[in-house]
Amino acid sequence: MLWVNGPGPGLSCHGSATELHRGTDDRGAAVTAHEELLAAARGATGLDDFGDDSFLEGLERLVRSLRDEASMNAVGKAAVPYLIVNLLTHRLQIEEWYRRHPEIDDEPIAAPLIGLGLPRTGSTALSFLLAEDPDARSLRAWEAKRPCPPPATVEGPDPRIAQAEAEDAHRDKLAPRLADLLPSTATGPEECQDLMALDFKAHYFQAFAYIPSYSRWLLDADLTSTYFYERRVLKLLQWGTPAKPWRLKCPTHLLFLDHLDRAFPDARFVMTHRDPTEVLVSVADLYAEVGSQFNDVLDLGYLGALNLEHWSTAMDRVVAFRDAGADDRFYDLDFRAMQADPIGEVRGLYTWLDQPVSEAFETGMARWWQGHAADREPNVHPDPSAFGLDLDAVRSAFSTYNARRAQWTAHQEHTG
Repeated sequence: MLWVNGPGPGLSCHGSATELHRGTDDRGAAVTAHEELLAAARGATGLDDFGDDSFLEGLERLVRSLRDEASMNAVGKAAVPYLIVNLLTHRLQIEEWYRRHPEIDDEPIAAPLIGLGLPRTGSTALSFLLAEDPDARSLRAWEAKRPCPPPATVEGPDPRIAQAEAEDAHRDKLAPRLADLLPSTATGPEECQDLMALDFKAHYFQAFAYIPSYSRWLLDADLTSTYFYERRVLKLLQWGTPAKPWRLKCPTHLLFLDHLDRAFPDARFVMTHRDPTEVLVSVADLYAEVGSQFNDVLDLGYLGALNLEHWSTAMDRVVAFRDAGADDRFYDLDFRAMQADPIGEVRGLYTWLDQPVSEAFETGMARWWQGHAADREPNVHPDPSAFGLDLDAVRSAFSTYNARRAQWTAHQEHTG
């Protein structure tokens, strides 16, 4: 989710990005901004157990960076603290469900297929195709945004679906270009960002505001707790329904595969590939489009440098992870090959998984592709220089990955 919906009925939050300062509680004792947000979540729910305190370091660093470095407009000052309180509220609710039903922890999460790849490499389209498999389970956007109550406990139409649809319609009205850059639906598959954000170690925060100290910290943070908490939420979402293999996806995982592997040691990976010189401008443009909703002034050069650093580091790390003995857990898909024959490429993936492609699955994929991707107009992005990006420097930064990309996708006819 690269969007923040502002405060709505039933929940208010205190402070703003420029007003996240030290204050005092009702007794006059000093409190910090993140403590005010914790208190707001407790007050909204009547609960006080956030579970393991691993999330506190990320929360403290994020709030400090927002307070000291960000310069958001009125929308951002309201929306981003609201997002933080919402995430804290979800943690409280998740822990309350586990307290009342400890058997949730017995849910098996076996051998998930996790989509990897640089942003803008076709991984979103692939996730929608895979979501058409009736014998598998994706993380749906509406439940990623609001995991509680567990879906199986809701009788009749889940009201969160209509709520998510209304929010999507509101987003599309306010930011139609963002909808083109980042297509999504309330019932379609969603990246893991919302679940990672519950531990306050998520890439999407840095798209909302200028928070360089948080971004620097995140690059070398330990996300082991993040992924174990994601596993905890997946169990809750699965509880009460027949267990199906999960289909997950998030580009950020590329940076933290060693940590992800600790929580999902039997995971397999499908990795999408595209020339990084085509990717970097597109992803920086996406960050700018998101950021423009919450900031009146953007440093485009910073966005270019930030994405170049994070994604080139990510690709160096994935090469190292694969070289360390995990290469046989990866299936590689080239962007242009997927564009040319999406269903055929998914069939190849399923052959590798040793799983059948049912008639219903294939029909669903064909229907989705024809309706959403077959004739989609390509997005037009600014010149790389707008983001301070030199394409020769980009090629150099990704030189190790580019050499491996050619090897990894050599089995495909349409290597790009």
